[in-house]
Amino acid sequence: MSENVIIIGSGPAGLTAALYTARANLNPLLISGNEFGGQIALTNEVENYPGFPDGITGPELTELMKQQAVRFGTRFEQDHVSKVDFQKYPFTVDTENGAHYEALSVIIATGASPRRLGVPGELELAGRGVSYCATCDGFFFRGKEIAVIGGGDSALQEGLFLTRFASKVHIVHRRNALRAQQILKDRAFENPKISFVWDSMVKDIRGNGTVSALDLVNVKTGDESELPVQGVFVYIGHFPNTDLFRGQLEMNEENYLTVNERLHTKIPGVFAAGEAHDHIFKQAVVAAGFGCMAAMEVEKFLADLEHWGGYEALIKNGAR
Repeated sequence: MSENVIIIGSGPAGLTAALYTARANLNPLLISGNEFGGQIALTNEVENYPGFPDGITGPELTELMKQQAVRFGTRFEQDHVSKVDFQKYPFTVDTENGAHYEALSVIIATGASPRRLGVPGELELAGRGVSYCATCDGFFFRGKEIAVIGGGDSALQEGLFLTRFASKVHIVHRRNALRAQQILKDRAFENPKISFVWDSMVKDIRGNGTVSALDLVNVKTGDESELPVQGVFVYIGHFPNTDLFRGQLEMNEENYLTVNERLHTKIPGVFAAGEAHDHIFKQAVVAAGFGCMAAMEVEKFLADLEHWGGYEALIKNGAR
């Protein structure tokens, strides 16, 4: 028996898609991946998700979303999808643990991952001073000194945003010139709270429970220095978790999935929701909205499939 819908990914997009498809009696199967909850599960406190005036931790939020989806009939498998085949119908989905599924429709909600520095202390202090989202966590650094790593648009945009809270923002860049747009550079250079540490890379992040300092190395001289800070925001780029779909689905130059305004990929019956395609907003509440949209489109697709009496007839009649 083919699954009505398989959802790949367990962040806000995937969990919302699970809730909506479950409430539509589609008996969805969600394959969560090895790290349940996506990026937001790494956030220690979430205060900008609607409905939680006192805030909530990322893990708590995703666990509540899971419970709500389970209540309406979503089935969860903690496994990692290793292979998909969208070239034949029903689609097939294989996992690392050896499971093999057939699906009438698929929602891809695999999200994106921040590029990490890959230095000692980064993973250990993630959510405890190391962050990849200023909008999520900037509020918790009121009156503190922090560092922003990077020199592109995101680094300056988030650095400027963080000046609303921090007493000082040190922008650490491995070059001696910024890659950002001129208007952002002008604003950053004019902001009295921002200082620049040029030609430098992070060697390690130190702290006992929370971040206390960065050890830096000058890429030109090799000199090492210490930068005392209480937080570090890493903005050296994101990458979408879409390698699994390479060669089967269309992507842009940054490997984000290409979808239309209703979240359809080029393969009828395959949809994308969240940061696997969204390279602009990158917010949990936006991802949840995309999950809702994808679920509603799946419901319509399966109704059309039944109406036309099969996949080939549906394609022939131009329905998607």
